[in-house]
Amino acid sequence: MVKEKLYRTMIELTNGPVTSKLLQKITMSKWSKALIPLYMRAYKIKSHELMIPPKQYPSLQDFFIRKLKNGARVIEKGDKIIISPVDGVLEEWGLISENTEMVIKGKVYSVQEMVGNEAIAKDYIGGKFVLLYLSPAHYHRIHAPYSGKIISKHILGNKSYPVNRLGLLYGKSPLSKNYRLATEIKGEHGKYAIIKIGAMFVNSIEWTNPNERVEKGEELGYFSFGSSVVLLFPKGFMELNQELKKGTTIFMGNPIGIINEGQ
Repeated sequence: MVKEKLYRTMIELTNGPVTSKLLQKITMSKWSKALIPLYMRAYKIKSHELMIPPKQYPSLQDFFIRKLKNGARVIEKGDKIIISPVDGVLEEWGLISENTEMVIKGKVYSVQEMVGNEAIAKDYIGGKFVLLYLSPAHYHRIHAPYSGKIISKHILGNKSYPVNRLGLLYGKSPLSKNYRLATEIKGEHGKYAIIKIGAMFVNSIEWTNPNERVEKGEELGYFSFGSSVVLLFPKGFMELNQELKKGTTIFMGNPIGIINEGQ
């Protein structure tokens, strides 16, 4: 409890609008461009995947939200294959309880609080959730896990705790309290929810797709700085890819599950 209180106090002291704006100003300045080579070395970022050479990015922020070359990620084919929407660490997956709750890193999270709507939350009772964490090293564009029509999209929360392992352990329910963008997409076989969760300092989740319908692998938007994605699936809708192991890195386009026959 002492560690948890100390952690939260320190985050609250540094997670205000002033510090957020200051960090944003620094990373968007032309001077931050000089940090890109250091950033690449520190996080072992592969230059051959980038759409443009590292020297052509005007700021560290522009590099952080970089796009990749066509073909840098392989989209798993198949009408019933659900893909990872991001590059990230597979932190957790599991079942959503009858009380619309899920357990992540020993903490209970309310799906209703996460999506901000009781009726939406009830649609996922008995279903499955997947949590993917994006570190500063990862590609931060978000893509559609499978094809469908966007049926709802709304912003929730304001301030943000970190969403790394310490944040999940000591933070104040970051997955359901942080600034986040909750979206539901309905495809041929049913609907799913994708919740994009902002991280510490900069609550920036940019939606870049103007279309009403999106195709599997199509870009939806991007994060600024570290972040997480939670996917929610209804009961009986899909089976998780059992070859994947918690704590391992997964890339956008890799299969995370398959829609059940009959759906």
